[in-house]
Amino acid sequence: MDLLDKQIIKILKNNSKATLQKISDQINLSIAPTARRINQLEVKGIIKNYTVNIDENTLGYKFPAFIFISLERQQSKNFDKFEEKILSFPEVVECWLMTGTKDYLIRIAVNDVEEFENFLTKKLTVIEGVSSVESSIPLRRVKSDHARIY
Repeated sequence: MDLLDKQIIKILKNNSKATLQKISDQINLSIAPTARRINQLEVKGIIKNYTVNIDENTLGYKFPAFIFISLERQQSKNFDKFEEKILSFPEVVECWLMTGTKDYLIRIAVNDVEEFENFLTKKLTVIEGVSSVESSIPLRRVKSDHARIY
């Protein structure tokens, strides 16, 4: 990737609806080579898709939480069962398999502390194989950058 590719990615990252004309103007390159560069970035898998960033707070999900989960046994079948169940919960926005003392880290978005409690007690802790749950409530987001470009 050269500087022009990085500029294209930065423009698209900030506005995935930017037109070829606008991108071309910003990088001082004509439309055809700009389109070829974007196509190559897609073919190489650098640009995977075009998305919309949703403001969870505006939708009413004003209570985010991070939750570390440990399973009783670190076996493939237990991971598969846990992940299958987590995929069915709309509250779970992200789920990461981790190294270290905890097996998973999830981020949830819920309306309030009551919905948070309901999620913990009626959904998460009743999953077969979950041995411990540790939650943290974020106070504010300091940085949100969905991908590293440089």
